[in-house]
Amino acid sequence: MSGVDTPVSGRAASTPGLARRLARLRGPLIAFIAFLVCLGLIRLISGTLGYYDLATIASGGTTLAVGAMGQTIVVLSGGFDLSAAAVISLVNVVTASQMQDTPASMLVWSLAGIGIGAAAGAFNGFFIAFLRLQPIVVTLATMFILQGITLLVMDKPGGMVPAGFSSFFIADAIPDLLPGPAVLLALLVAGWLLLRNTVFGKTIYALGSDREAARAMGLRTRLAEFFVYVLAGALYGLAGLFISAQTGSGDPLVGNPILLQMFAAVVVGGTLLGGGRGGPVGTIFGAFVLMLVVNILLVLNVPAFYSSVVEGAILIIAVLGASLTRGSMLSKTLRTLARRAKARGLGQRPRQLPLTPRPMPLPASAPAYQRAAFHVRRAEDLRTVLPAFICFVLVLIATQLVLGNALTSWTYYNALIVLASFLAILALGQGTVILTGGLDLSLPWTIALCGIVCAGLTKGSDTAMLYAVPVALGLGLAIGLVNGLGIAALGLSPIVMTLAMNGILQGVALVYSGGTPDGFASPGLRWLMTGQLLGATPVVWFIMAFVAIACVLLGRTTFGRRVYAIGNSVRAAELSGVPVGGTLVLVYMLSGLCSALVGVLLSGFSGQASLGMGDEYLLPSIAVVVVGGALITGGRGRYIGMIGGVLLLTALQTLLAGTTLPYATRAIVYGAVVLFAVITLRERSA
Repeated sequence: MSGVDTPVSGRAASTPGLARRLARLRGPLIAFIAFLVCLGLIRLISGTLGYYDLATIASGGTTLAVGAMGQTIVVLSGGFDLSAAAVISLVNVVTASQMQDTPASMLVWSLAGIGIGAAAGAFNGFFIAFLRLQPIVVTLATMFILQGITLLVMDKPGGMVPAGFSSFFIADAIPDLLPGPAVLLALLVAGWLLLRNTVFGKTIYALGSDREAARAMGLRTRLAEFFVYVLAGALYGLAGLFISAQTGSGDPLVGNPILLQMFAAVVVGGTLLGGGRGGPVGTIFGAFVLMLVVNILLVLNVPAFYSSVVEGAILIIAVLGASLTRGSMLSKTLRTLARRAKARGLGQRPRQLPLTPRPMPLPASAPAYQRAAFHVRRAEDLRTVLPAFICFVLVLIATQLVLGNALTSWTYYNALIVLASFLAILALGQGTVILTGGLDLSLPWTIALCGIVCAGLTKGSDTAMLYAVPVALGLGLAIGLVNGLGIAALGLSPIVMTLAMNGILQGVALVYSGGTPDGFASPGLRWLMTGQLLGATPVVWFIMAFVAIACVLLGRTTFGRRVYAIGNSVRAAELSGVPVGGTLVLVYMLSGLCSALVGVLLSGFSGQASLGMGDEYLLPSIAVVVVGGALITGGRGRYIGMIGGVLLLTALQTLLAGTTLPYATRAIVYGAVVLFAVITLRERSA
């Protein structure tokens, strides 16, 4: 009846609330349904699915599920934790090397394992919550520090975990009825459900939804963020204990494959990257879905090499699935393409925004009040660039005092430049990505795959090198193109896209090489890296030319100006007419090209390519950029400063190699140097 408020029935009134609840539970429900589907496929393929099979599944997926729960809590708060797998490895080797077969020892070292994880989380939380450093760079540095400590504890697989400890975690809680791992997960879920209704739990979601709004509401956001990382670290420690019980021994590399799986489980479980939506319950089902998918592939006799390819693909697909909303980058890209297609059909030209005109330089005869002195105009650059070179000189002096024959020896400088050449090239690619506010984590296996392809095609022939090198470089460009399109066109996070790509490339490299790369470098490539030309190794002259070209590219070209514009503000760059999407694609293609070039040169330096030969260059490629004065958040930095960082870290590496310190200390030093550099620059980056 018009003008009269019609009463709404209780059922109708509850419908919107039910719809909202179902929307919030969509992710966990999808993960649970996928879990049931995977179980059904296993039952169909294998013909059986009894209690023993279910107990084996529960045991096999619990490590990933527990670790991914910790990662989920961090992601819910709006962060990322790249140190999670390193914590698991550290707890594993400590447990396997220290635990004795007595109840007291098992209890003490179990608590110590959880405590180690919590301490690592507190380390991360302090720098992130109180010093306001970027979670990516802090946890990446922590990852390498922990990996170094892990190698100091145990440099190769070994040790033993008491059988009683393994039985406590793995054995049935109720024989032939309830697996022990299922009880552990149920207890963790119950604890989370209690925690999420506390002030701390609600603050976690508030941090991920809108940090500034949470702070305005009076929530203690910094303290909550600190304890987010502590809690996550404790869960990583528990995951380390469980994998120790599962394997019965220690392995310093046991956690490495879990990092990619963690992020995939988080996304498959319905947690939104960026925070504010999701939860650990869906993550548990996501972890088991990943494990079951790999098991299904094994049952179908698909080689295990494909597992990392599948995991990376699942991560990308899951993120894209979560992005199917009207306001997502994927939807915007599709609408833009549709508009352009319609405009072409009507014979119209798409409207182009004018590029911002370059400011006219002041003439040399301009008055003093118009043209400032060089040191005034470049004060910021000098402040960020000079420290790396000053520290480099100090390391040179220390090398002279410790090893001798350094300051006045051309042989030392020649060797230094040869060793620095790889990082100098990577600094251009990774540095350009960082200047736009991104990060390229696909660098390690781009290097390895391109090096393997080049060596495999060359097979020691200079003639074959003429086409093998372009093929390898083209492969690097293609990898960068895929990364760039995923980030610019699909709206994927650079961390997620490049991390998934790294996993995919690892699988591709294993499949291509069959697990054993063949071929070797040609004499010409070997001469470039180890021969002599005008009193120096030929690659020295190549790197000098490369540095000059790179300085011009970033400092004197339209491409360079666009990179800095995007790093300072994507929105402002768009309004100024900068083609943001196209520039980002070119940036990641440049990074892929630089990584491929390093893969080619490394194969020439060592004579052949090897699996994992790019792993040791990930943190150094970021470290040299940060130490050289660039902001990890983008928008500021000079390539010449990055070269200072390259020389500093290479000279430091040479100094450490000449001492009796173990190899593991190099990773620890790198991580510490990165943290120190970021802390030094934090006031200007705030």
